[in-house]
Amino acid sequence: MITIDFTRLGLQPGDRVLDIGCGEGRHTAKVWESPGVFCVGADMCHRDLLISQKKLRLHEELSTIEAEDSDRTPKQSSVWTLMAADITELPFEDQSFDTIICSEVMEHIHDEKRALAELARILRHGGSLALSVPRYWPEKICWQLSDEYCNSPGGHIRIYRKKELMQKVIHLGFKFQGSHYAHSLHSPFWWLKCLTGLNRSNSDSKMVALYHRLLVWDLMTKPFITGFIERLLNPVMGKSLVLYFTKDME
Repeated sequence: MITIDFTRLGLQPGDRVLDIGCGEGRHTAKVWESPGVFCVGADMCHRDLLISQKKLRLHEELSTIEAEDSDRTPKQSSVWTLMAADITELPFEDQSFDTIICSEVMEHIHDEKRALAELARILRHGGSLALSVPRYWPEKICWQLSDEYCNSPGGHIRIYRKKELMQKVIHLGFKFQGSHYAHSLHSPFWWLKCLTGLNRSNSDSKMVALYHRLLVWDLMTKPFITGFIERLLNPVMGKSLVLYFTKDME
């Protein structure tokens, strides 16, 4: 499930990209598809990093097979690496990256001020930051429906308003470039899940199980109709708020 609009990033061969809080590597794998980039996926969860590794190796294998079958010239080789890293204490030198992706991470971080300062430190002047968090009102409904949602270990500890988060990033020397909302079809899924109990299995809640099957089907097949409905509803009930910034030039 890709949250970031990669057409807004303008990745170029030679760019260094960090996907911080990469999870199971969905954005890292998407970055790797851009020709000639160097991508670092970083996360605190060792299990997620192992899943990311398998996913990226599979992408490499499929890309090689497709190029051989079509007799086309392979794309300029991109390079990826994965590592364990804490967003509040990143092991990189100042201005190490041209682009940073931070998707669905900040709502989990206790020391948000330090985390944002670290992102500002390691991004070069003129570089791009793509930042996504849960949208305020769909998230607020989840909090109202379930105490487990916000109290589970590693869960969400805050809800961001758009202007609030924008100002926190701009204060660190960034220029706001634009925003959009994503994943409107996921909002009702999480409302249902919170309503029926987060710790219950899908088999215990037929509605949640059926909705989950719909989301998986949509992800795998990408039919026009669900894509159209999601694009139509994103401005109204998109689950994620996505913000784009550039770091000021000195």
